Amino acid sequence: MLAEKYVNDTLGDLLHSRDDYKPFPTIEDRNQWDELPPNLREFWINKGVQELNHSWGALTATAYMEYSRTGNRNKYDDASWARRRALGSLVIAECIENQGRFMDDIVNGIWCICEETFWGIPGHGYMMKRQDPLPDVSDQVIELFSAETASLLAWTHYLLQTKLNEVSVMVCERIQLEVKNRILDPFLSRNDLWWMGFNQERMLNNWTPWCNSNCLSVFLLLEDDPERREAAVIKAMRSLDHYIDRLHSDGGCEEGPKYWIYAGGTLFDCLELLYSASDGQISVFDEPKIAQIGRYIYKAYINDSYYVNFADSTPKVQIPAELAYRFGRRIGDDRLSQFGALELKKRREEATHFEFPAMFRVLPALFHYSEIEQYTGESPYIRDAWLDGIQLMVAREQPDSSTGLYLAAKGGHNDESHNHNDIGQFIVYCNGSPMIIDPGVLTYTSKSFFSERYTIWAMQSAYHNVPIINGIGQMNGREYRATDVNYHVDDRAASLSMNIATAYPESAQMNSWIRTIQLIRDVSPYIEIKDEYQLEQVIDDITWNVMTPHPPQMVESGNIILQDEHGNKLIIQYNSEMYAASSEEISLEDEIMRDAWGDHLYRIHLTSITGTKQGDCSIRINQI
Repeated sequence: MLAEKYVNDTLGDLLHSRDDYKPFPTIEDRNQWDELPPNLREFWINKGVQELNHSWGALTATAYMEYSRTGNRNKYDDASWARRRALGSLVIAECIENQGRFMDDIVNGIWCICEETFWGIPGHGYMMKRQDPLPDVSDQVIELFSAETASLLAWTHYLLQTKLNEVSVMVCERIQLEVKNRILDPFLSRNDLWWMGFNQERMLNNWTPWCNSNCLSVFLLLEDDPERREAAVIKAMRSLDHYIDRLHSDGGCEEGPKYWIYAGGTLFDCLELLYSASDGQISVFDEPKIAQIGRYIYKAYINDSYYVNFADSTPKVQIPAELAYRFGRRIGDDRLSQFGALELKKRREEATHFEFPAMFRVLPALFHYSEIEQYTGESPYIRDAWLDGIQLMVAREQPDSSTGLYLAAKGGHNDESHNHNDIGQFIVYCNGSPMIIDPGVLTYTSKSFFSERYTIWAMQSAYHNVPIINGIGQMNGREYRATDVNYHVDDRAASLSMNIATAYPESAQMNSWIRTIQLIRDVSPYIEIKDEYQLEQVIDDITWNVMTPHPPQMVESGNIILQDEHGNKLIIQYNSEMYAASSEEISLEDEIMRDAWGDHLYRIHLTSITGTKQGDCSIRINQI
């Protein structure tokens, strides 16, 4: 897409030189900084004040080795990210206030970060040729957070170069030296980094646009040599093309809404960087697939901060308001822009503060704040969506509203990026509140990826809303997938059916298992999950699991009531002559899980009373 259109003899002429590239005002360009709304100025100056006299806590060798010794990622990661968040807050505060009181802390932050052996995190040390509990300083790999760090330093250099030089010319020279050695040179010289996509990699994911977005920033802001700048742009374009080519035409993010921020969202960052570096002459925002990538996020939106959290996504996500708004404006989608505007109105100044201090997100968030605040577009509450590539269905009882029942379901395969074994999974919300859920993701450890991933309970099909046959659940691998997938929608109903037997190993002895998931918009709307199955022999132990954050009330035979703290109430009806109901409480100790669901989850079991070789099971879900 990109290389085909723009890699030619005229590309160099399209790109600004480093001296001419002025995407945002520096600290000397006072008009836009001084015109920021007072509430926003106060918010960010307070952020800077909180970081005055920052201690820049040590990143020790033993903290790094904790990952290889115990599997813990947090101890080192949190300390590393705290440094970068502090520096980002100090830089923005100084740019707004322009009185110099944050400069010494900024210099300390730059100096400490430049002194680090490795800008990445222990969990990404697998990319180094020599595997060791400590990073190899001679092997300059580019991973997510080394690229993020370089970008932060490059933007700091761009915004504050004059002020930094007044303190010492060594500060900017040190930034340039470290970024050249760690990012600029390796980016141009290496083709073996898997996220680049140059070696027929089995999978590309958010790493490709995320790393490229930060590498592009660094080259555009710090690289003087026009030939190296052009070579970097060409390489990034080719890498991004590999990523875009692998995405489905529906624009779906199989990694989930949380990762869309760093997948489709950072792809947008890449395209914006190319757009701004060429005065809009490099642009693919009119490509249908790019538009669909943007639209995915409101298709996965449920209500408030809740999203369809299949794969490694938390159910609650804070989508950057400015990202959604600007993406919508570029592709001409008022619904996406309104989605961003609603995020801003919910979170106000906090909407300009991000998990990682990505300046290419923070700066437009600041300078577009008033524009976004005043924007009005279409409602992001769409009634129906079907993403045929990732096989995701969403359906609401009512359009343009979170009132009533909400259903999402998926097919797909069990080798997706950040995969869970969850073919046939569904979730149900009532009035925008979670009732039947996907548990989501636990805090990452050394087990979260590679061979031990499916020893983690949250990745297993036994903790999703799918059947277990003789104690056997789904398997991971691309061959374990939904087949015979059919989607239908009209004003009365939205329906998804699939054969999920092919998601299980042969030992489950399933010839066929047709699951149909539908939302019926009758006078009394309801959701129905119907399974029709044929097994190789009579099997005594068949269990349907249903996950919920609310204690199930077994009020009478064939009926289970779920009620949340807001008074929203569902009844699940099943055939009590064929299936026995029970439930178990699951205590949650993981911080991410507790933030999402509280202290407990509950797993409902519907277990066959007698052995069977073929049959059907239906559950009906109504709001009461």
